[in-house]
Amino acid sequence: MPRQPRRRSYDQHCAAARALDLVGDRWTLLVVRELLAGPRRYTDLHADLPGVSTDMLAGRLKDMEGAALVTRRRLPPPASASVYELTPRGRDLLPVLRSLAAWGAPDLGEPRPTDAVRAHWYAIPLLGALAELGAGVVQVSLDEGEFHVRVGGDGSVEYGDGVYGDGVYEGGAYEGGGSGGPDARLRTDTATCRAVAEGELTLAEAIESGRATLEEGRATLGLERSASARPALAAEAH
Repeated sequence: MPRQPRRRSYDQHCAAARALDLVGDRWTLLVVRELLAGPRRYTDLHADLPGVSTDMLAGRLKDMEGAALVTRRRLPPPASASVYELTPRGRDLLPVLRSLAAWGAPDLGEPRPTDAVRAHWYAIPLLGALAELGAGVVQVSLDEGEFHVRVGGDGSVEYGDGVYGDGVYEGGAYEGGGSGGPDARLRTDTATCRAVAEGELTLAEAIESGRATLEEGRATLGLERSASARPALAAEAH
C-alpha cells in the first residue's frame, strides 16, 4: 500500500495556525459554505463548486472527514443516496464564514463575466438582516434560484436549500419542524442582496422601495411598510 502523504501543517503552537491547518486549504471553506445549507450528494457539491476538479473535491472531503468536520451518511428511502454533512464542529464555522463574507463584501462589486452565481451564496451575507424579521422560516427567491432561512426565537439563524427524493427535506430550515411551508416569502435580486448585506439599505427599506417584496406564507405577517418595521414572522402562526 502506498504511503499516505503527511498533511501539511504550519507547525506553530498557535490557535490560528492550528485552525488554518484544518480549513486553510483551497476549497475547504467553500465546501463548508455548501454544507451549511444542508446535506449534499457528491454530485450536488461538485455542481455548486464550479472550478474544482473531482480529485480535488474528493481529497478535500476525505481530509475534512479525517478532521471530524464532515461526515457521510446514507439517506433512507425513497432518496437512498449517500450525502455529506457537517458535524457540529463543522457547523461552528458559520460565524467564520459570516465574518469572511462581511470582510470581503467591499471587494465584491458587480459579477464579472467569468463569475459563477448561485442563489444560496447570498444566504450568509443576508443572515443578519433576515434575523431581524423575527422567528420563522423565510423562503428567499432570486432570479438565480432560492434558499430557505430559519430564524430561531433567540435570533439564531440557519439555512438550507436541499430537497431529496419525493419532497422529503433532509436537514436545514425545515428539519425537525414538520411545518409544511415557509412563514414568509422574500423576493429580490442580487444587487439588492448586496446592498442589504453591505448595509447600504435595510431590508425594510428595500421592501418599502419595491426592490424586495415580502409575502406571507403560513403566518399572518402584519407587515408595517416603513423603514423601522421589524415584523415577527411567526407571532400569529399558531
